[in-house]
Amino acid sequence: MAKRLLSLLFIGILLFSCTDEEKRAAEQVKEQKKKEKVFESISLNWRFNTNPTNPTSEKLIATWPAWRDLLREMSQKPQSSIGAFQKKAKILSERALALPNNIPVNYNKPQVKARIAVLTTKINSINLFINLNDIPADKVNALVADINTEMQGFQAQLSEIDRKTSIPKEQGEADMIRMLDTARAIPDAGFKPEDVTPSNSAQKQQQTPRPKGFMGGRDRKLP
Repeated sequence: MAKRLLSLLFIGILLFSCTDEEKRAAEQVKEQKKKEKVFESISLNWRFNTNPTNPTSEKLIATWPAWRDLLREMSQKPQSSIGAFQKKAKILSERALALPNNIPVNYNKPQVKARIAVLTTKINSINLFINLNDIPADKVNALVADINTEMQGFQAQLSEIDRKTSIPKEQGEADMIRMLDTARAIPDAGFKPEDVTPSNSAQKQQQTPRPKGFMGGRDRKLP
């Protein structure tokens, strides 16, 4: 009787163990399929527009190393696994953070820095989301599309700066700007009444005595 109970207990433990292992295996298969779908979705939508959209952007590839490095990294699409995308996202964040450090002088303007800040924020967001345990593929894909839009706006801003620089100034405009700059440079000491020197005529009027009475004589009463 005791042997029979032990046998039944052993069989029950074995069945429970097998069921638990099958459950874990099923969960692993489900998780693997989910990761594969995430990888396929991100791989399908990971397309950055890295071709220069205007002559200014193309020119800066040769003279702005940080801009050239960012475009090169964006053009190299990961292929093997989601881990490859995670590594690429980290590199893109590093390249974006380097953009503000060596902006060419002609383009080192507030509007350009603002564009870079927005672009950097979106690239950093991709780096954040793609390294989560449960990767939100839809958010990553949306950020890729947003970055492409920001890249177009950024390049258009660079081209606009060149366009405004190339517009010739009207005749006399440069001299007027120079005169205004000179006027601004002269400190305004303010008006002080004591600094005003009276004229000679005013001094003579002050020195001339006022005649008393009629015809210069004493005042007389009429009879």
